[in-house]
Amino acid sequence: MYWPLGAPRVYAARKVSPTAPPGNGQGGTQEDEEEKFSALLGLQVSRDGQHFATITATSLNIWQTSPVVLLVSVIRSASSLRMYGDNVNVLLRPDSSVVAVQTSHGFLVTYNITVDPSARVFQQQRQDEKVTRRSSSGRHPVQDPIAGQREVLIRFRMIIKIDAGIAKALVLDEELVIATEKPAAIQCIRWVTDNKTSQTSTELLSRMPWMNKKSAVVDIIYNRAMSLFVWIANDGRAYAVQRIPYGNEKPDVPRRLFKGYGFHVPEEESLIAIKASINARFSLLAIGCSNGEVHVYTARDYVGSIPFSHKLVPPASLSTTGPITFLSYSPDGYCLFVGYANGWVLWSVYGKMGGNSFVADRTISKENDDLWLSGTREGSWIDGGSEVLFSRYGDSRLWVLEMVRSAVTGCFGPANVSRMLLHSSSSVIMYRGHDLSDLVSVSADSSLWHQAQIPAAYLLDQRPIRSAVISPDGRYIAVAGRRGLAHYSIHSGRWKTFDDPDVENSFAVRGGMCWYQHILIVAVEFGEHHELRLYSREHGLNESSLVFVERLTSPIIVITPTGENSLLVYTSENSLYHYIISASGSGIQLVQVGQIGLHGIVRAPARVRAVTWYIPEHQLLDGDPSQDVVHASVLFLVDAKLVLLQPTTDDEGKLKYDMRIIASNVEYFAFIRDQGLSRNTTETALPISAVEENGSDDIRTDTALLDSLWYFNGSSIQCWPDTQDLLKPASMDGPKDVPNPVSIPVDFYPTAIALRSGVVMGIDPELVQRRDTHFAFFRFSIRTQLFLPPLLRHYLSQHDSSSALTLAHVYLPLSYLPHALEILLHTVLDDEVDNPPVPGTALLPAVLALLAAFPSYLDILVQCTRKTELRSWRTLFAHLPPPRELFEEALQRGMLKTAGGYLLILHTFEEGEGSAEQCVRLLRRAGAEGDWELCKELARFLMALDGEGEGLREAMGRLGLEPEGERGVETGEVLRLHAPGREGQRRMGQGSGASSRRGSSGTRSSVGSEAKVEGQDYFSARKL
Repeated sequence: MYWPLGAPRVYAARKVSPTAPPGNGQGGTQEDEEEKFSALLGLQVSRDGQHFATITATSLNIWQTSPVVLLVSVIRSASSLRMYGDNVNVLLRPDSSVVAVQTSHGFLVTYNITVDPSARVFQQQRQDEKVTRRSSSGRHPVQDPIAGQREVLIRFRMIIKIDAGIAKALVLDEELVIATEKPAAIQCIRWVTDNKTSQTSTELLSRMPWMNKKSAVVDIIYNRAMSLFVWIANDGRAYAVQRIPYGNEKPDVPRRLFKGYGFHVPEEESLIAIKASINARFSLLAIGCSNGEVHVYTARDYVGSIPFSHKLVPPASLSTTGPITFLSYSPDGYCLFVGYANGWVLWSVYGKMGGNSFVADRTISKENDDLWLSGTREGSWIDGGSEVLFSRYGDSRLWVLEMVRSAVTGCFGPANVSRMLLHSSSSVIMYRGHDLSDLVSVSADSSLWHQAQIPAAYLLDQRPIRSAVISPDGRYIAVAGRRGLAHYSIHSGRWKTFDDPDVENSFAVRGGMCWYQHILIVAVEFGEHHELRLYSREHGLNESSLVFVERLTSPIIVITPTGENSLLVYTSENSLYHYIISASGSGIQLVQVGQIGLHGIVRAPARVRAVTWYIPEHQLLDGDPSQDVVHASVLFLVDAKLVLLQPTTDDEGKLKYDMRIIASNVEYFAFIRDQGLSRNTTETALPISAVEENGSDDIRTDTALLDSLWYFNGSSIQCWPDTQDLLKPASMDGPKDVPNPVSIPVDFYPTAIALRSGVVMGIDPELVQRRDTHFAFFRFSIRTQLFLPPLLRHYLSQHDSSSALTLAHVYLPLSYLPHALEILLHTVLDDEVDNPPVPGTALLPAVLALLAAFPSYLDILVQCTRKTELRSWRTLFAHLPPPRELFEEALQRGMLKTAGGYLLILHTFEEGEGSAEQCVRLLRRAGAEGDWELCKELARFLMALDGEGEGLREAMGRLGLEPEGERGVETGEVLRLHAPGREGQRRMGQGSGASSRRGSSGTRSSVGSEAKVEGQDYFSARKL
């Protein structure tokens, strides 16, 4: 859900060329010495992301992240360098109050960092003494503060000597954790101590029963949200470790500081752990191995249940990528950035590869000085996950690469899932191809992307942007940063922000946003209160513009619109509230009609990412909304598990819920019913069916896929065509197995299910390198994948041909339906040729029976036949009429080009017997109808049969045409049908895709329509 965008910004503390030649070898000048020690050696970002620290061999720099500004520098003296050693690493306390520099002689030089609230650096200078700006409504002048960045002061604190040597050090809020070398131990030094406890405590690794006795710790990382360490030992093992709090010691038991469990044990040298990262949002532990792979584990608990989840394989070999230099999950956990010595890769949380630098041309990168594509040393996410900051080996520069991400990462809602809404650090981007009537217009053309710059006045105080939401009709967008919000109209192009900054800063969006027509529904924290607020797009943003306020007693976790006018609100007290959005002449309000208590069912409410429910059809159409909670089956997305709660009754008749986990590794899911598609409005959601024209009154098209449930697991789209299939096992006696979903493989990241178009839509990043631009940059393009072939195959494999026919007829008006049916036939045919089925279980006859219900049946057969190998023809035509009958049927229907396609098949099966006669018949028919292009193709086919041209002369004679002569315009067209040369035969043979039994290139024919490339994106392959 993250994609790199544009070219990175480059920063440096001083102007030093990374390719500057070294000194002259005679001692060098002071400038040469400074260049020698200017390369960055360490990088650390504070927990709040506001500041970061970098070091060189001699200096320490404190930066601000947004915007990136160097605030203060400390350059160590020559005597300090001689006494304590050069800088080798930097440590930053999470609250940015203390920075420590590790030196080569085993010292920690610490400094205090303070912020002066009254002083400013880099202050704006304007000629106007008093600068004002207009509010979003344009009526009220608002004072624009002329303020720069707050000044940061740094002061020396103390120097700490570690006699045992420093293998790795980590700065925490309460203490300093150091892994020592000799002896191998963990030493903890508290920042503030009292008289009861010692400031320093140490535990030898050899006395930890859960560690290898002869190992030493070489790397430590810590995650505050999970209160978990990951230690990497020198033997390549990785351990999940927890700190034992002070005061929990047991009497007569040796003092223990840590408890842990080894979860990564390398079975071979290539799997030795070298780097690690923790994903608290999804409870994942990522381990970078020496072979360049990343092994990801699921942290179910910290006492031994940390199973392997999945593996991330780099796009190139280890010799190309180099070793892993760092791993870093995005703040929301949806993306993993992996830095290598020679490049970098982006992965989604469960393994879909995004952008990477290994597709770059190294020669062009070197010429253009695009070294950000050639390797990394250290890096981290900044600006709330909107940017990635990283450095390189031997370079003094910093690169900040902007990321664009799906709005689903910050606000999980049906509208964000169904429409491609992206946002970066300063703008929102929406794809408007959904509003087009025909998918043939789907394109990466920039005119179909709508980009809006977020107001600078809002970004100045409230960045980073944490969430964005789009309305179901695609007309409005709302964004929320640290405090307040702003909303935008796509048609008018106008933003609306709060006129009063105090009102804007008085609340923060917590729990999400959604649109109901022109009303924005927001879950906010207002002081100590938790509210649902309704704002109208038609009014300005201020205190008086509130349409309605509903106050709740606990924090709101997530809100979800469902149905036509329902709103689900899930809170931290484990309660699910059902509201009806009631609109009347007096205004609009929320009316609570139901509530479900889920105590003891959902253990960790804060880990719920999304919620929705399924209401039976009878209750949805005729039931009382206040009774929806009794009939509803609730879907929760908890971390990466899709959980289904079904209502049942116990022996006493009381309502209870049966819980099942129906899917794991879920990055996001889409319940089509929540996207505003109902059975009464199918014509707006799906193509208008031509069933009535075909006289098939028994085919139902009003419910196709409207109750389908889709999710993405990091490798493919999974779909249950009907959610009722999930509810049946629980309502029946016997095993409650979850039915297998339909798998739809994709080679890009899917972002939306375009139901009316029959495709999965997604985004694919692309690196652009040109010699005339002198820099490389990333952009993204639209990709599509048809989901009809796998769904049709699923129905046919379940012996449900009526459902397959229903689904296919729904998409009959689409011009590319024959292409989808051809893919279905092609995949089934290849599978049954490679793996012959048991007699009586073949799927191919059912597929052919389905195709026979469509007018393009004959075209599909000939196209698929000519794109497959000759060995597949026998399998296919074992279930079809003889090719001669298909030829006659095509000729009878007037499908002359299709009939021409069957000539090659007829020639192959009958070894040339009668094919010339059929060709003459078709040639006479094509000449009579004036299809001279087909005549030329048929002439080439006749030439290919004997190579001497006798067949062509005989055919022309039978048609009453002389080989030479002049007969006017019409005959002139035929007289130009001379036999093609060898090169013409080669071109003809390349277009057929199959060869005859004669085996020569001359036996191939290009009769028929142009073939499409199998497996290629249908829409990107065409010039739309």
